[in-house]
Amino acid sequence: MFPQKLKKGDGIRIITPARTIDLPFITEEVKTLAQKRLENLGLEVSFGKHIHEKNIFNSSSIEHRLEDLHDAFADPKIKIIQTVLGGFNSNELLPYLDYDLIRKNPKILCGYSDITALENGIFAKTGLITYSGPHFFDFGEQIGFEYTEEYFKKCFFSDEAYEIKSSEKWSYDLWAGVQQNRIFNENKGSFVLNEGAAEGTLLGSNLVTFHSLLGSPYFPSLKNSILFLEEDEEENLYSFNRNLTSLTLLSDFKDVKGIIFGRFSPKSEIGFNELKAVISNCPRLKNLPMIGGLDFGHTTPRLTLPIGGVINFIAKGNQIAVNMLKH
Repeated sequence: MFPQKLKKGDGIRIITPARTIDLPFITEEVKTLAQKRLENLGLEVSFGKHIHEKNIFNSSSIEHRLEDLHDAFADPKIKIIQTVLGGFNSNELLPYLDYDLIRKNPKILCGYSDITALENGIFAKTGLITYSGPHFFDFGEQIGFEYTEEYFKKCFFSDEAYEIKSSEKWSYDLWAGVQQNRIFNENKGSFVLNEGAAEGTLLGSNLVTFHSLLGSPYFPSLKNSILFLEEDEEENLYSFNRNLTSLTLLSDFKDVKGIIFGRFSPKSEIGFNELKAVISNCPRLKNLPMIGGLDFGHTTPRLTLPIGGVINFIAKGNQIAVNMLKH
């Protein structure tokens, strides 16, 4: 079930299903620029009632986070719901969501990192396509935002298929504190890990969060899927290998058609050689078409990718083609 594409005049609701908006690095400057960018896209910006609440977890109560999410789905003026930031606890909401409300009022839900749990859970329970894409916070980037915005628009303002191309440069920094002094690296592009071709339903996003859903009713079926996976700076080669191996132990992992890896945080020290080592160490991974280095994860810029959408890719030699077919 695909939500409607966006048009000028549509409402966007900003909510905090994980961390609060009241964090030191989410400055007034960041919030002002983020809102302006969304308004420049023709969207009417509004905010959840409880986004400023802050408890010991830098979050708010389950009840108040549910209220803001349900209000957004119930409001007919709202066509897209965007999260402020990720965090650690959006999975707390899954047992208490009104899935009938969500199913009857399909709309775009966009965020990444910890929001992976919410997005895959909603897709598993309702069939609604959700989106791993930029937070409200990311719209406050002064520099290096063009690629992120380009693919946000490709995914949400048109239903035409499109090719995914690599960005020219990328950055990993605490950008909100160094807006004008960011360091960007040349992007060498995506790379082939296992040759082949695949087409299927996109599932995944942040691996450790996706992995946390294993064994629950909120983990989606892997039938005819292409997994897209990345890790943040808190993970390393050992935890990545363990979490990925856990996925391969699932009974329906045999139905996975391919894997796409994003750009890992440099602090994780997981690059081409490490990915190849993990793949060669696991027999269930050796024959799957697999590519890496795409522009999603905890670096800048980032793609918007539909959880439940359809993608294909071809990887042969050093040649890679990736196409978003249904989004």
